[in-house]
Amino acid sequence: MTERNFVLSTLKEALNKRRPKNVLLHSDQGSVYTSYAYQNFAKEKGIITSMSRKGNCHDNAVIESFHSSLKSEGFKDHRRSSNTNIKVIEIVNQYMCYYNEKRIQAKLNYLAPIEYGRQVA
Repeated sequence: MTERNFVLSTLKEALNKRRPKNVLLHSDQGSVYTSYAYQNFAKEKGIITSMSRKGNCHDNAVIESFHSSLKSEGFKDHRRSSNTNIKVIEIVNQYMCYYNEKRIQAKLNYLAPIEYGRQVA
């Protein structure tokens, strides 16, 4: 599977699972996100795309913070050398469920993201 196909299938899965409305999707300026296929799909689904400015790491601070949490919390008990691709996918999937459904956050009024989303919708 190409990187572009992987990103598009991940986006399709997220849209099917969450059914969001009025989506603003932020990414870097990688070739996948600037491709016609990605941009056309996003436009077709009513997604507004946003990209970080070149050389400005602060634009991606939110996702970098999430990646830090994923690494420190999701992989804290796992040795890097023993992780297979299947194990990494399993760990990430479990962490995503935990992060979205159970992990409370002060910036979300001490609610998990899913519950916060329900309350503000």
